Amino acid sequence: MVPRRVVGTILLGTLLNPLNSSMIAVALVRLRDDFGVSLATASWLVSAFYLAAAVGQPLMGRIADLLGHRRVFCAGWLLVALTGVLAPFAPSFGWLVTARAVQALGTSAAFPAGLAMIRRSSSDPEGRPPAAALGALAVAASVSAALGPVLGGALVSIAGWQAIFLVNPALAVAGLPLALRHLPHDPPRSGGLEHIVRTIDWAGIAFFTGVLGGLLGLLLSLAEHPLWPLAALVLASAIGLVWRERRASAPIVDLAVAGNPRIAAVYAQYAAVNIVFYGAFFGLPQWLEEVRGYAPAEAGLLLLPVAGLGIVATPLAARMIDRRGYRLPLLLGSLGLAVGSVGLTLVSDASPLWAIVAVSATLGIPNAFNNLGLQAALYERTPAPSTGAAGGLFQTFRYVGAILATALIGAFLGERATTSGLHELAAAMTTVSVCLIVVSATARRRRVA
Repeated sequence: MVPRRVVGTILLGTLLNPLNSSMIAVALVRLRDDFGVSLATASWLVSAFYLAAAVGQPLMGRIADLLGHRRVFCAGWLLVALTGVLAPFAPSFGWLVTARAVQALGTSAAFPAGLAMIRRSSSDPEGRPPAAALGALAVAASVSAALGPVLGGALVSIAGWQAIFLVNPALAVAGLPLALRHLPHDPPRSGGLEHIVRTIDWAGIAFFTGVLGGLLGLLLSLAEHPLWPLAALVLASAIGLVWRERRASAPIVDLAVAGNPRIAAVYAQYAAVNIVFYGAFFGLPQWLEEVRGYAPAEAGLLLLPVAGLGIVATPLAARMIDRRGYRLPLLLGSLGLAVGSVGLTLVSDASPLWAIVAVSATLGIPNAFNNLGLQAALYERTPAPSTGAAGGLFQTFRYVGAILATALIGAFLGERATTSGLHELAAAMTTVSVCLIVVSATARRRRVA
């Protein structure tokens, strides 16, 4: 059992990342027009956020393990608030992309630090996954992701894209005092800040960034002019990363943990789940605005079921995990994604509104089963001392999935969304969903120490 005030404070921090990643979905068309860039260029506001967060999650998890989970949690709040104040005044599109990347680093602190504090605060003598606390985090993520397009669409329609950044300072005013009051205090540090800076695996971070950055650039270039030399960068960085992490005293990617086949399977499943989720989450609003002519606020409302219905299903998923483990929820979640993806191939320019809402709902319900099931699997399979770093790397694979989804959107929807492009995107999502079904159905039930 984890104290409610601790869980409540942590979940307030964890909503920052999905909120900021989802609000931008309904602002891309407006940002494209205001800055005079293409939609593919505007999508860098999504891709840069996910690249920075993909690197930032394990980095913040490792720093939190070294510096203190409460300290890093609060520092993340401050960084997000600062970028929220400065971003609306960005003088160019490049500066805005930079602000989004810094914002992503700030939002990356909450989940790995929060997961470690939940583990420290848990009173379960058998060390079982605290389904209620993990369920609360899943609900917070679903709520913020669900409200993001609605809130973002309303703000963009009323006050322009600048308004979506100003939500963060307001949340920081509410969240920081709660964090300072309720979160468990960090134990004394074994060394000073200078020692911690020397301990951080900066070479590993550079190689890790090379892998993800090269992969992102290569995938985004495939739709127009493929930059194949980036494949060499990815390969060289991956080799360098493995070489470095085997020798680092505090690796950014703990190969002993990430190399465990059962933990690696969790990461791979999480990436695949998010390919499908973000394929719909970012592809559908572009189609709604470009083809169906909906305003950003209307597109946000129609997208609400994609993220919002996971809230309703989370208590059911939590009870199922408590009673039967996480294998069945993951199978049900994979089946739901497949059904929703097939439904997306059937929408057309003339589809009635109820049909679009039904497809959104079908894609939304599986989120609770997939997210909570995979969190429980990770919690059970990860050694306690590595919780922060493993939790950060877990979120990294969420962004890997989002990056792959962004590349698919760029390949199939191009400069302007079309119905045929949406159907091609949905077919790719269906293929990934079927693979998830096979993996979930054939997974062995044995636990790994």
